[in-house]
Amino acid sequence: MLTHIVVWKYKPEVSEEGRRGHVERLRALEGRIPEIQSFAVGPDVLGLPRSYHTGLVATFRNRAGLAAYDAHPEHQAVAQLGRTISEHVASVDFEDD
Repeated sequence: MLTHIVVWKYKPEVSEEGRRGHVERLRALEGRIPEIQSFAVGPDVLGLPRSYHTGLVATFRNRAGLAAYDAHPEHQAVAQLGRTISEHVASVDFEDD
C-alpha cells in the first residue's frame, strides 16, 4: 500500500470561496480515478501557526496506481489549480509494509 499526503498553504489573497472550491474539486476526484483505494481531503480546523490550509491523504495499491492518478487529466487540472493558488505545497509518499 502506498500513502500519498499533500498539504497546501494558500496565498493570502485567495478567498474562502476559492479555498472551498479547491477542496470541492479535490473531493470530486474520488470515484473518478479507479486507482484510488481511499481518499480524504479537508480544510485545517486548528489554525495553528504551523498549519497548512488544506490537507489530502490518499492510498493506492502501489506506485503504479499513484502514477496513474498523477497522470489522470482530472488530477492534472486540479493539481494545476492548487499550484496557482498556493504559496507552498508539500507532499510525502510512503509505502506501508
